[in-house]
Amino acid sequence: MGHIKILTEHLDREDQHDIDAYESRAGYAAVRKALAMSSEEIIAEVKASGLRGRGGAGFPTGIKWGFVPKNTGKPVYLLNNADESEPGTFKDRALLERNPHMCIEGMMIAAKALSCHWACIYIRGEYAYPAERVSKAIKQAYAKGYLGKKIFGSDFDLDIVVHRGAGAYICGEETGLIESLEGKKGQPRLKPPFPAVVGAYGCPTVVNNTETLATLPWIIANGASSYAKIGTDKSAGTKLFSASGHINKPGVYEIELGYPLLEFIEKECGGVRNGRKLKAVIPGGSSVPVLRADELDGVMLDYESLVKAGTMLGSGGLIVMDDSTDMVEAVMNLLHFYTHESCGQCTPCREGVRWVYKTIGRINHCNGTFGDIRLLKDLCKNISGHTICPFGDALVTPALSFLNKFRSEFEAKIEAATSMHVGSSHG
Repeated sequence: MGHIKILTEHLDREDQHDIDAYESRAGYAAVRKALAMSSEEIIAEVKASGLRGRGGAGFPTGIKWGFVPKNTGKPVYLLNNADESEPGTFKDRALLERNPHMCIEGMMIAAKALSCHWACIYIRGEYAYPAERVSKAIKQAYAKGYLGKKIFGSDFDLDIVVHRGAGAYICGEETGLIESLEGKKGQPRLKPPFPAVVGAYGCPTVVNNTETLATLPWIIANGASSYAKIGTDKSAGTKLFSASGHINKPGVYEIELGYPLLEFIEKECGGVRNGRKLKAVIPGGSSVPVLRADELDGVMLDYESLVKAGTMLGSGGLIVMDDSTDMVEAVMNLLHFYTHESCGQCTPCREGVRWVYKTIGRINHCNGTFGDIRLLKDLCKNISGHTICPFGDALVTPALSFLNKFRSEFEAKIEAATSMHVGSSHG
């Protein structure tokens, strides 16, 4: 039996990005239904569905909406976080490119729930084609009167704009995104206050991931109870996974949460390439701990199972590595990304990230010592939990998990370096 398709049912149809094709497949029916509901009814429906944020944190969406204060006299803003850029994560791109109207309809439903009349899609700077597709879709929606004043003949007004980022990973963090949107340097803010209370331009603001918002039309159309029945008790619904690495069929897949990880690699991803042996998996994007192949038996793709296994669901960016992978080189490659993307606001991150990268690079290039392993741990200890945003932890997590899970490979390079230098001194 195949998987339930909530987000990907029509994703392979070439015309799905067009508003007429979208409407011919029941598109914009859910928002019409939502416009006849009260804000409280929509929020209650989303809470009952069990939908959790798909950007990485996994916080319940309906509860997050409930934090927005009422009757402040200030406008409420909705921001669609489409600043997807973590290594291994590319699932939102598929939605934005191939079904942009579903993303827009989801925003319309969320806006109605939040009594929001101005919303923005903040899209990754490098996503030129998705931005083009979304912009065209918004124009189509305005042309039909689905956006602007009195949408669908209701008394509800909504404007949606597209804002292109400048290619900074940290702008995917919600307060960094808000700072960037306001025209400032994209650096995170201290929390509290949280954006739901003090967000964009000092007003209550909800930042939701693209996949989260795109799920709303199905929930409203089919009912919260139908969605809650999919997946597990605590991890409801389906999830998009962007699968990459040493597999035969990389791509974006939608599966029910609670699906076995090894079965996903074997069936959906076509197994490990060239018949090689599986060595390790990063299940949720580069910032979550890596798992060895011998740790994967019985592990399911849902929030709770992955935490129990010592990692996280994250954004669903699943990276597979076969037994040909040099794990020291692999983590150095990841750390190169984080070193480049640190915003520089906090000293432990700004300085520490580069030292971690340099130290692992020294080991990888056979110039390291056993003291470098102690240094790595000390550096990570002084970065973790000492920065404004989770970026420092996002770096520390892969660095430490690769070191702890594959320590023998680090030590082998250090021993090789020691032998080489001893041999050289006697040469």
